[in-house]
Amino acid sequence: MEHPHEVTLPAGAIEVPPSSRWRRLPAIAGAVGVGALALSFALGRSDGPQLYHSYLVAYLFGLSLALGGLFFVLLQYATRAGWSVVVRRLAEHVMATLPLFALLWLPIGLWGFDDVFHHWAHPPPDDPVLAWKEPYLNPGAFYVRAAVYFAVWTLLAVWFWRRSRRQDEEREPAITRRLQSLSAPALILFGLTLTYAAIDWIMSLDPHWFSTIFGVYVFAGSVVAILAFLILVALSLRGSGLLDGVLTWEHFHDLGKLLFAFVVFWAYIAFSQFMLIWYANIPEETEWFIHRWHHGWQYASIFLAAGHFGLPFLFLLPQEVKRSRAGLTFAASWLLFMHYVDLYWLVMPSLHHEHFHVDLLDLTCLIGVVSLVFAVFAYLLVRGKLVPVGDPRLAESMALEVL
Repeated sequence: MEHPHEVTLPAGAIEVPPSSRWRRLPAIAGAVGVGALALSFALGRSDGPQLYHSYLVAYLFGLSLALGGLFFVLLQYATRAGWSVVVRRLAEHVMATLPLFALLWLPIGLWGFDDVFHHWAHPPPDDPVLAWKEPYLNPGAFYVRAAVYFAVWTLLAVWFWRRSRRQDEEREPAITRRLQSLSAPALILFGLTLTYAAIDWIMSLDPHWFSTIFGVYVFAGSVVAILAFLILVALSLRGSGLLDGVLTWEHFHDLGKLLFAFVVFWAYIAFSQFMLIWYANIPEETEWFIHRWHHGWQYASIFLAAGHFGLPFLFLLPQEVKRSRAGLTFAASWLLFMHYVDLYWLVMPSLHHEHFHVDLLDLTCLIGVVSLVFAVFAYLLVRGKLVPVGDPRLAESMALEVL
């Protein structure tokens, strides 16, 4: 680690050329995102609760990708991983979209607050549970905590992203050592803020319900999502002739194994949460699952269990799938879809607990938020190196061989 290894990178493999379609994506995605959100707010003017619940699901989907990217970067530095260096820059660009989410949060926190969080924002005077939770669940504390979340996420994302980019020019190993030393405390801040944000923005939709493992459940889904996204973007870049000779099937194999591992981890946390609540049989806890097991929501629950665990578990087991372009494309695309289903299952029964409901606003809000996030991601991607060329472990990463 004292001196960076000199690496000869293939010409044209680590920068997006001017003629690449990736150069056009930021403008296209940005226009689609603005148009889709404008359409969403136009269609939802007469139905605020539906609009802002649909927007919340889409927002959480995009935010989970960005937070997953932050976790991936912090984890690689904390574990001093060498294999993942050629993949890490993609995750850095995803986490660098986090400042955007402070802006995208405004429709929820300002205009849609009463439509989404009315259960505890205006509690009935004779509800002892909400009266007991009032010191935490009140608008003032809610906004203060949100400001803290965005400040921490933005600080961590921008700080790590800028120093990684600076290392491209300076080729200084001390930057890596500095980032490694700060990654562990950063992971603690990440875990705390993600957990409390999950409580504030998802669990509080049913303010009588609580689960001490809920933050871990949301975290597990976020990691599945970012791994799936990284696989799809990396495959697309390779298909465009970029990263040739840099990103190999050895890296895809490792990403596939990580994806498989976190699919299992998500299922473990999901089952643990369900089993403990079912066994305790406390009314305040079981009602949350009852809303997801009646009036059509039971089919969504079964589909979630089968689609987020059963199918991908069996599909990703063979080694050949994790080294196949078609296999990884299907698995990653499917799991991103199931991640949206998971978030929909978490949020929507609080609005439509008497019947299962899908709305056009779900689609337009999702397209709007995801397109804007992807526009920022693609903009950052095309303006710099596709891999951290100054990282002292780059040669080790390029020489990866899965035994």
